Amino acid sequence: MIITLVTLHLIPFPSQAVVVYPGLPKCRSGLVLGIYSSEKDEGAAQFTSAGDAFDRLVSGKLRELLCGPPLKKGKTRIFHGLHQDFPSVVVVGLGKKNPGVNDQENWNEGKENIRAAVAVGCRQIQDLEIPCVEVDPCGDAHAAAEGAVLGLHEYNELKQKKKPVVTPQLHGSAESEAWQRGVTYAEGQNLARYLMEAPANYITPIKFAEHIEQKLRSFSNVKVHIRPESWIATQEMGAFLSVAKGSAEPPIFLEIHYLGGANTNDSPLVFVGKGVTFDSGGISLKPSSGMDAMRADMGGAATVCSAIVTAAALNLPLNIIGLAPLCENMPSGKANKPGDVVRAKNGKTIQVDNTDAEGRLLLADALCYAHNFKPRAIVNAATLTGAMDVALGSAATGVFTNSSWLWTHLYEASVLTGDRVWRMPLFEHYTKQVTDCPLADLSNIGKYSRAGGACTAAAFLKEFVTASHWAHLDIAGVMSNKDEVPYLRKGMAGRPTRTLVEFAARLSQDGRNTK
Repeated sequence: MIITLVTLHLIPFPSQAVVVYPGLPKCRSGLVLGIYSSEKDEGAAQFTSAGDAFDRLVSGKLRELLCGPPLKKGKTRIFHGLHQDFPSVVVVGLGKKNPGVNDQENWNEGKENIRAAVAVGCRQIQDLEIPCVEVDPCGDAHAAAEGAVLGLHEYNELKQKKKPVVTPQLHGSAESEAWQRGVTYAEGQNLARYLMEAPANYITPIKFAEHIEQKLRSFSNVKVHIRPESWIATQEMGAFLSVAKGSAEPPIFLEIHYLGGANTNDSPLVFVGKGVTFDSGGISLKPSSGMDAMRADMGGAATVCSAIVTAAALNLPLNIIGLAPLCENMPSGKANKPGDVVRAKNGKTIQVDNTDAEGRLLLADALCYAHNFKPRAIVNAATLTGAMDVALGSAATGVFTNSSWLWTHLYEASVLTGDRVWRMPLFEHYTKQVTDCPLADLSNIGKYSRAGGACTAAAFLKEFVTASHWAHLDIAGVMSNKDEVPYLRKGMAGRPTRTLVEFAARLSQDGRNTK
């Protein structure tokens, strides 16, 4: 990203940042401008404020060139040679002006239109190999920045042939603060995408922890603890260790303390993320087809840790603790066997009827540990069940919660980010299916096997929670993106990082009693 020539900002993700110092010439820039559809099918399209200003700058030539059928939402037209500062101008359709919240879709349609439109425009500038792009704020610079930064991101670290790097910056200066906030949100999600997309031999448990530690090193109000296997054993996290013992890679328990609140003793928000850096299924081996995608089975840890990195960059005024049990789930002579019984941190015994239902074992111990901090709320995220993907696909994250207060905050945050959540049931009906177990207190799968798999997994986790405000986010369905989210390229999605950040931001402003 290019920083404004007046002020030098420190961006928390230096691998993505480009700094321009006063006195140096601007790079050759493309320009992305938005245009609204007319209220009727016929009639002249309406420019944004930035589009109007540019049209005046070129003596009305842009409007002349756009005469004819109105530009539909998400469609573009490219013009060359209109202005010497911008060799190429991409005009992209934003749809109707100010459509607001779509109650049927459960998101702010205007923000989503901006994200999608800006992403398309920026990619076209990238295809033209222009190194910089100035972006029309389109009336919402935060959303425009998210569209630009998310839309241009691609994991190509290990390729010799890479796409040209394009640096987005705000066109004009009226909404610079909102733009920078949107950049920070998007860079947070891109960090999660990077961690999830990288091969499992590059992101092992220790390398994951060290990467997050490096991202947080510059913040004086953050402490990072990388707990080794010996510490995990002293905490009597038998469920976690039972999964880790099948791999040659030692487990790590990553613990992050962000102390952003006015009082560092205030009850924290606790984020817990499943951190299986590769999931073979263990002895209950997964099919080989598509198993490579299980490098992203640490998506829960990636999203919650990236959300904390983003919260620190935004200096959000609340305390957050992040917990990520990190290990691999591999088949070996030491691995869990179907029918084995292990003991969790709270003393409950668990019959491991399927070694591929390992994420809930890690989370069980981490959730028990989370209660040590007397949390204001606990939110865990995990690529937990294929059943969640079957239920909701990639449309939304499934949320199971014992707190309507917590649900409301998560839902309202997701409406703004466009990264939606949907509430799922925590009925006693499902609890009975995991507690009716012949050898132990609990089975790690429901007794009716595939029936309600996401719900029985949530019911299992609930057995390790006593906090009044807890939410379990099953993100298996939103783990990757094919073409469903237009401003994300194909690959690991990093969802719902921005929703977690927005949720934390809302929580930091909420003065209501949550007890």
